[in-house]
Amino acid sequence: MRKIIFPLVFLFLVAVSCSDETTVFEQETQDLRLETNETLLTSSVTYDNAGVLDIFDDENLSGKGYFSSKNDIAGDYPLTLVAQVDVPSYSGGANLTASHVDVSGDYAYVSYNTVEAGYAGGVDIINVSDPNNPRVTSRLYYVNADINAIKYDNGYIYLAGGVDSEKSVNATSNSFVAKMQAVNGRINLDAGILYGFQEGFNATDVEVTSNEVLLTSGRNGFVSVYNKSDLAPTKQAPFMDLRSVAVKDNRIAVLDASQGISVLDANLNTIRDIPIDSDFGTNTKRTLDFSGNNIIVAEGSKGAGIYNADSGSFIEYIPITLNPDNVSGADVVTNAVATNENVLLMANGGAGLCLSEEQDNNTNLVGIIQLEGSINYVASKGDYIFAASGKEGLQIIKLNRPDESLVTRCADLSTYEGSSNLNVNIGESLAYRGAKRFSDFNISGSLLLCGSWTVKNEINLNEDALFEMNGTLVIGKNKSRKSVNVNSGATLRIEGNLTIYGDLNLNDGATIEFIGDNSVVNIFGTVNRNGDTTVEGTYSDIKNKF
Repeated sequence: MRKIIFPLVFLFLVAVSCSDETTVFEQETQDLRLETNETLLTSSVTYDNAGVLDIFDDENLSGKGYFSSKNDIAGDYPLTLVAQVDVPSYSGGANLTASHVDVSGDYAYVSYNTVEAGYAGGVDIINVSDPNNPRVTSRLYYVNADINAIKYDNGYIYLAGGVDSEKSVNATSNSFVAKMQAVNGRINLDAGILYGFQEGFNATDVEVTSNEVLLTSGRNGFVSVYNKSDLAPTKQAPFMDLRSVAVKDNRIAVLDASQGISVLDANLNTIRDIPIDSDFGTNTKRTLDFSGNNIIVAEGSKGAGIYNADSGSFIEYIPITLNPDNVSGADVVTNAVATNENVLLMANGGAGLCLSEEQDNNTNLVGIIQLEGSINYVASKGDYIFAASGKEGLQIIKLNRPDESLVTRCADLSTYEGSSNLNVNIGESLAYRGAKRFSDFNISGSLLLCGSWTVKNEINLNEDALFEMNGTLVIGKNKSRKSVNVNSGATLRIEGNLTIYGDLNLNDGATIEFIGDNSVVNIFGTVNRNGDTTVEGTYSDIKNKF
């Protein structure tokens, strides 16, 4: 939202619209630099905090510290932190923060800006096709320009940012949209970059449809529509202080901090206005998103507001109910919202990343996901959540939703509802399906689990015990490693994905058996085989620990 200096020494005119306010340029690439150090890109992905994530509600959140009880009920949403991506840093760009995330196919596209004095930005492309091994495949440094939003579509990325028109002989306005080629996770600067300029304090958001690009700009700015192929401007509508734009079917929703939501048709004619009296702040990012027939708005200290897109009626507020101690009230604000099927995510700054679920037309709080940093933006698609958390960088979270085929094969089993401390006694034979978060496992009898499961602490298979798992199982976290202990005569049978942030201890007479042809094991510690042990089956050993 801030004014941005962006030298345009290398720009030359390719098209000018009939309006004096909007101009399109094409740029050579001297102002930009691609990172070519593959070692640096590889080391940008860190696993220090990877592992099982807790979700905390009012009953088990105490200040900024979290605790759990042996009597806790096993929780829904067995989330894991896959990895983090460090914020880029370069000469002149040492204080970047993630400003926006877009997810498409196998890649996450991240934009960066500078929240402090000085102007610098960047773009990352991250390959998340392998959940065990995310990789930064391309990184672009944008010298002297903050990039405030990013969108990928059909081989190109589209950026929203700003220029200082008073310091440029070419730019007629402060806000810009850029289009550059990105194929298979790689930015291609040799293909050239298109730029379009429009009035407004700074470009704040960008959306892409089948034929058009929509750009919003801040104070005294516009929502403008550009031709997708050449960024030629086609139409625009003025607004006082736009922060965000969302598109669904033939409807366009924009968030104007001076008055609320405006729902527009394809020609930018106003269908209806939805007044909102929240304080959206000055120079702050706030977003809105469609969720079915509703529009969800990040409303700062009020949390998230939900409105009916058809009637404009207010439905409900989802407040920031969990407020950790020692966090400034100014930092406890909803900056962004995202939806994924029945999941609603709220980036609540210093109050963390809030997860709620929508059931039977009601929104029910689940809790705060255990993440470090101030959560400034969130996006979610498929089985992933991407959280931009200030200096902690981008955090990649896996939802671990059960595979539908597993649910089908295990359809006759009961869904697990019980303690997070699971004990299976000698002579007991238990079998469940579902997706839960556990604290501890202690198995002396027989247990079959079908679905997705996380265990915060150790798993113990006592003498002659049997544990069969069909789906996904994750144990421990990288900073607090836990072991899976398989004792004499016990069998651990896996069909699916096993991740252990810690050691696998196979004691004399123990067996681990992998079923099928597609099982995966990812062990961050060591495999300790003490005595005569058996490892059977076909499996992919991610870290070559066997």
